Amino acid sequence: MVRVGVIGAGKWGEALAFAMSEKNEVVITSRTPRDWSNFKTLSEVLECEYLIITVPAQEIGEWLQSNFIFSGQKVLVASKGIEASSGKFLNEIYAAYLPNENLAFLSGPSFASEVISSLPTALVINSVSLSTAEEFAALFPSFIRTYLSRDVIGAEIAGAYKNVIAIAAGICEGLALGHNAAASLISRGLVEMERFGRSYGATSETFLGLSGAGDLFLTASSSMSRNYRVGLGLARGMSKDAACTEIGEVSEGIGTAYALHEIARQKGIYLPIAAEVYAILEGKPPRQSLKDLIER
Repeated sequence: MVRVGVIGAGKWGEALAFAMSEKNEVVITSRTPRDWSNFKTLSEVLECEYLIITVPAQEIGEWLQSNFIFSGQKVLVASKGIEASSGKFLNEIYAAYLPNENLAFLSGPSFASEVISSLPTALVINSVSLSTAEEFAALFPSFIRTYLSRDVIGAEIAGAYKNVIAIAAGICEGLALGHNAAASLISRGLVEMERFGRSYGATSETFLGLSGAGDLFLTASSSMSRNYRVGLGLARGMSKDAACTEIGEVSEGIGTAYALHEIARQKGIYLPIAAEVYAILEGKPPRQSLKDLIER
């Protein structure tokens, strides 16, 4: 039995801690204390050989700088996003604190509520080190099927970008545009994020599999997705802050939309859907965005 430490006790952290407890001894910690028997201090959790970190993308740089002490641990990154303030991908942020060979990144379609109900799930563990990916794969429970990949940047981009498309899909639903429009949006969103990924050297296969199409279809088609629910709020004329307050959860797609906007501006990459999501977050009327997308 391996001791696994989970950092971050939100819904996703709680779900992963539950899943990992089938085969392992699991301890968990977060900024907000929980009255759980396996809740421990951060220093105790950091002593584990295997760590799963669910700290949100927009907070992880500051958290690592203030809290992380490397002592040979292997880390599975279970959050998704691009840091808005710097445009950095998570692998770039983590690489400043531990070797790439000790890092792995979790991707694929996975709602926390279904994982914590032990429903069948398939995920991808991405790492430059196949042995590290295999070690983490061995920790997963019987109801989760894991696949391995070395395309870290592709998985990262897919996991971050799909949240932006999910916001757009929520807006589409909120405006009652119909199933034709939703299918068109999601399929063109997949093309857009694959094009963006190729500009960073990602493989096209990643975007056709669980990390890309699988996660996108899940997140952009269900009100169980927090980013989709943000889109629903924006369609009703709410501000991004009001929409986030209403759902009561972090929407990683918002920070990623701002990061994509800046990257596209600097590199001249054509990202029409992401550009309109950014504009709506900045106050553009959603129906005007729809008109502009159709007429472009």
